[in-house]
Amino acid sequence: MDRYLLRLGSSTLDLSARTHIMGILNVTPDSFSDGGRFVMGRVDVVDAVGAALKMADEGADIIDVGGESTRPGSLRVPADEEMDRVIPVIEGIRKSSAVHLSIDTYKAATAREAVRAGASMINDVSGLALDPDMPKVAADTGAAVVLMHMKGTPADMQDAPHYDDLVGELKAYLDAAAEKAMAAGMARDRILIDVGIGFGKTALHNLTLINRLDEFRALGFPIVLGVSRKAFIGGLTGGAAASDRLEGSLASAVIGIVRGAHIIRVHDVKAAKRAALVADAVLRAG
Repeated sequence: MDRYLLRLGSSTLDLSARTHIMGILNVTPDSFSDGGRFVMGRVDVVDAVGAALKMADEGADIIDVGGESTRPGSLRVPADEEMDRVIPVIEGIRKSSAVHLSIDTYKAATAREAVRAGASMINDVSGLALDPDMPKVAADTGAAVVLMHMKGTPADMQDAPHYDDLVGELKAYLDAAAEKAMAAGMARDRILIDVGIGFGKTALHNLTLINRLDEFRALGFPIVLGVSRKAFIGGLTGGAAASDRLEGSLASAVIGIVRGAHIIRVHDVKAAKRAALVADAVLRAG
């Protein structure tokens, strides 16, 4: 088994030892699943920090803080508005916990300020494609970076997405993104990849990518998988609402672990942590 050591701030995570858990903290009014931590149009920082601390207590290794919804059809939020949402939350979490923090953004300005506030990871849904300043900012801050594949932008990514070679095209995209990151000065052991479930993919694309996730190991980077509460799970379970997709989320995450995911990005930390513990034990038995 390949060993993956991820440098995260001053710490090193052995991603080969077990599956790590990334908890999702959306401080947006319009996230598809759990947005709405707002009071009179402003982020309820106390509520958001409390939610993060609860996830840390339940076993999250990383908390991913996002201030802009990237659901299908969503529009961009200005960087200053995004920072107004996420920076106080990151600062509040950091004052109360040493849990690793990630900033879910494709904007270099937001990423820079989030790292200053205490984040040690940048989760870029565009794989460095939407902001030309992001590669340099990522390298200069010393943060780890998740490079995700997205076809188009959130506003148009679900407009009949098509691939001639699904896995081949995504591997090429992610490989090019990693080369761009390293050319800007990023260390290889701070780079992770994510196939971008639901970001410019049909339901069949999503299922195929989970089933063939092991093919992305050839790129040589640890793999992050985000399937939690995605629409394809609702489609497979009789139209279940986002808040009622736990079983499907766990099933697809566990298959992803079997296929090689090192980090699973989840809403339901306690349940996902338990599922991952069992999946890891089975994989290591004998």
